[in-house]
Amino acid sequence: MMERGDICLSALENNPLQPLNKASEKAVLALLKAKAKDDASLADCLASDLPVKQFVVAALSLSPYLRDTVERDADVLVRALTRPLQSQLDVLVTSARNAWQAPEGQDITPSEAEVMRHLRRAKGELAFLVALADLARIFDARQSTLWLSRMAEAAVSAAIDHLLLSGHQAGQLRVKSVSDPSAASGLIVLGMGKLGAGELNYSSDIDLVVFFDPDSGILAEPERATELYGRMMRRLVRILQERTGDGYVFRTDLRLRPDPGATPLAVPVEAALIYYEGRGQNWERAAFIKARPVAGDLAAGLAFLKDLSPFVFRKYLDYAAIADIHSIKRQIHSHKGHGAIAVKGHNVKLGRGGIREIEFFVQTQQLIAGGRMPQLRVRSTEEALVALEEARWIGTATRRALTEAYWFLRDVEHRIQMVHDEQSHELPTSAGELKRIALLCGFETVTVFSNRLERILRLVESCYARLFEEEDALSSGGNLVFTGQNDDPGTLETLKRLGFERPGDMAKIIRTWHSGRYRATQSVEARERLTELTPRLLQRFGMSRRADEALLRFDAFLRGLPAGIQLFSLIGSNLPLLDLLVTVMAAAPRLADIIASRPHVFDGMLDPALMVEVPTRSYLTGRLKSFLTGSLHYEDLLDRLRIFAAEQRFLIGIRLLTGSIDGAVAGSAFTDLADLLLAEVLAAVQAEMERAHGRIAGGRVALLGMGKLGSRELTAGSDVDLILLYEHDDDAEESTGEKPLDPVRYYTRFTQRLIAALSAPMAEGVLYAVDMRLRPSGNKGPVATRLHAFARYQKEEAWTWEHMALSRARLIAGDTQLMQEAARVVADVLLLPRDTAKIAADVAEMRALIEQEKPPHSLFDLKLVPGGMIDLEFMAQFLVLTSGASDGFSGRPTVEILAALAGKAVTDDERQLLLTTLRLYTDLTQLIRVCLNDDRLAETAPAGLIDRLTRLADCPDLKTLEAELKRRGKAVRRLFYRILQV
Repeated sequence: MMERGDICLSALENNPLQPLNKASEKAVLALLKAKAKDDASLADCLASDLPVKQFVVAALSLSPYLRDTVERDADVLVRALTRPLQSQLDVLVTSARNAWQAPEGQDITPSEAEVMRHLRRAKGELAFLVALADLARIFDARQSTLWLSRMAEAAVSAAIDHLLLSGHQAGQLRVKSVSDPSAASGLIVLGMGKLGAGELNYSSDIDLVVFFDPDSGILAEPERATELYGRMMRRLVRILQERTGDGYVFRTDLRLRPDPGATPLAVPVEAALIYYEGRGQNWERAAFIKARPVAGDLAAGLAFLKDLSPFVFRKYLDYAAIADIHSIKRQIHSHKGHGAIAVKGHNVKLGRGGIREIEFFVQTQQLIAGGRMPQLRVRSTEEALVALEEARWIGTATRRALTEAYWFLRDVEHRIQMVHDEQSHELPTSAGELKRIALLCGFETVTVFSNRLERILRLVESCYARLFEEEDALSSGGNLVFTGQNDDPGTLETLKRLGFERPGDMAKIIRTWHSGRYRATQSVEARERLTELTPRLLQRFGMSRRADEALLRFDAFLRGLPAGIQLFSLIGSNLPLLDLLVTVMAAAPRLADIIASRPHVFDGMLDPALMVEVPTRSYLTGRLKSFLTGSLHYEDLLDRLRIFAAEQRFLIGIRLLTGSIDGAVAGSAFTDLADLLLAEVLAAVQAEMERAHGRIAGGRVALLGMGKLGSRELTAGSDVDLILLYEHDDDAEESTGEKPLDPVRYYTRFTQRLIAALSAPMAEGVLYAVDMRLRPSGNKGPVATRLHAFARYQKEEAWTWEHMALSRARLIAGDTQLMQEAARVVADVLLLPRDTAKIAADVAEMRALIEQEKPPHSLFDLKLVPGGMIDLEFMAQFLVLTSGASDGFSGRPTVEILAALAGKAVTDDERQLLLTTLRLYTDLTQLIRVCLNDDRLAETAPAGLIDRLTRLADCPDLKTLEAELKRRGKAVRRLFYRILQV
């Protein structure tokens, strides 16, 4: 964009154009000379051979439309040359917007003919000025499209106000204000397509959709609303597009309304919402991405779009939409002709590599992710590309390339339309006319223009193809035939070559898919999509070790799916996601089960940032806030939290499985997720308690996280260990509500509700299993504990094991002041003087007891094996209790405590052994918990999981890994007794 301020064309310093040829140049000079005879101002402007004169001559020679405009009225050229452009355009837009009003000092409102004349003249002059500013490179395409859109919006608004006021004067309507007829009228006029996005073409149609609220209170006969507004819209079209001696304003298209062949020109709001909810098409979803209220009742228009948002941006993507939108593109190609890329005759809008491919590239991804990422819900193409880059759906290079291509093609489109003010998008087929377009675009030769255009078109084509049209043929050929009852010998050979050990059994399974016996493959369309997908699916399963095993797991997954077309459409158009699905099936039965029971978790896997963006607390906070947008009832909130938890736990697991995060980061992410969810549930339960039973005077609550929740080391399937603490005024007797409770019963009921909110099975499952056995007195004590009672118990009655547990305690959520007070209590208890020998003996005794009562089930039961994670955790807890450190070690991960405190008891090398072993145990345990439904790594464990476990330990095979774990376990057990000195 050229930053020149509000300048006049007469200030042009360089002429960017050259005339079409000598003959056209002479004709334009003759025209200007003739006009200058009668207009001294024009003569002055063109008196000398300055760049502005050369520019005007070249522009008029290249554009017959501009030349004809000057021939009809040379004053528009004089004004263009002598007055600041921006100011003129502002005046013209304002003039158009006010065309419905009586001129200043008059009482009589303009007739329809006068409104039409006013709008045509304003639009005609604006189009002339924009063209000259564009050709002079004072404006770029962004500014040109914006001014054209502003004029269209002003013209439509003026026409609507005129029609409403006419209806008011005829007694058909009762507008709320004659000075603002549209206000609170319930008449909604949405600008669609490029008008909605503020990107209108130079000679574009404007696409409008009109809705009305029959209960707005302005209709004299509401039952005749459809008839009245239908007549009004026919008049609107006439006002805007009928050609008169002054030309036309904008060609107007109302066909984007619901079911245009069967519905009136204006549709009741309620009927429209019912239509979109029940019968709306994917192309309509794409169209409404750019929809914007441009006239009529703007507030009602915004409210309508808000109500329509769930239709446009679905919370869970209908993945068939991807293929559906691509089919629209194919239909356009079939109807308009597509062909190869060439310059002559190429359609820069609908042709291969054209503007529509950029728009579909953008809009498809907005539909995919806009429901989950509100930042993608933008109208303009350039803004959407920026938003996609920021969301990491596309790279910076792609965003820059497509932005440059988009505006270059829009420039070319404008030049095509400037020639005769025709709504055309096709480049000429004759050499002479193609030269005209090249010169209008500022190129010296057709060759240079053609080379640039071809490069742009091919770039767009390649981006679009990567999104929609990736090839999926088997790279090495071969049969894949699954029809009939008998095996095809060539198919069995292909399956064997791909890596399947039992090709006959695998062929039988695939025939089952295609027979439609599963719910997921019952529809013809689903089977067709699966048939297209099968070659690449088999190829990728074949690349995994134990391909038969992975395919059998995928078969079990298909068998449980309620429907398949969404999934098949998605993975058919997203090869990286297919690879990820194969990885899950080959290595992680637990994740595979989650996909089967909750297919919507696939939505999150679509996020291109999944593998590069670490799930930090701020990241999860942003996602949760977006997911909970809007007021929710208590049960709805709990359901939404369960959905969010299941999805995010799954996505953390996917990151861990693929190696994009390690076990420690996963533990931190699982814990951050739990913290956020617990805080939401605590607040919701508190609100419910206050609604039902009122408040306790001075009442406050806080959640104390224990165990792995407290030390930020949760795994995929961890319970949450909690203690609920409360405080209140000493003289508080009962709560203030209609059903008052005394403080003990109040907070007991509070805790019971909290446990139910977290662990009660609902439609979306369980949020967390809750363990409260670490509260004072364990299962025998009250479920909620007053803080001063908690402090007294911990200081006077608690056992050594309870203080060990307290060393992992961390305040999670609740009243800020109470959390601070509780944190001081925990710190004070941990700093109490202790008999080191007694603590060591207690710790050793407890470890021996656990070993006796809960022996490990295998070498990979890394929590319980001798020298396993319990040994490491007990060491850390012993060090916290006996170190006398005041650094606040409670609630910190075990690895941090060992790193800080173990050096006092062992050598640096031994400390390093403890740390590396704990990290290895953490990585292995986290991965096993993510991939398996229990932590038993049996002989039947998936080969893919075994491969990943051995890679984590940098071991060549499972036997080597087992030997390494035994070696480390013995070393840890030796150091355990060394540190305890028992």
